[in-house]
Amino acid sequence: MSSRSQLLKGILEGCILAIINSQTTYGYELSLKLQENGLSNVSEGSIYPILLRLQKEQLIIGTMQKSETGPKRKYYTLTPQGKETLRNFEKHWESIKSPVDNILKQGGQ
Repeated sequence: MSSRSQLLKGILEGCILAIINSQTTYGYELSLKLQENGLSNVSEGSIYPILLRLQKEQLIIGTMQKSETGPKRKYYTLTPQGKETLRNFEKHWESIKSPVDNILKQGGQ
């Protein structure tokens, strides 16, 4: 597994929660949003297991809705617990992001 894949694995859940928080969305659309934001190597195959786990943990709810262009799709929304998990992720991310950026830019000096 590449170092990029290992890093991404740890933050993908938070990214997915953030996208769902901003708009009700379905799996393929999630994949497109991640790609639009520079995470081009995230496949649908890695998104769906995360969505299943997030549903089991009651962080998101999936509901089947009609599609304008084909079969029904499962659209996801955050639960209150999911919103809390996203807030916690954001706090942890901010506490890690700045120090890592500083170390990378300044070599820890």
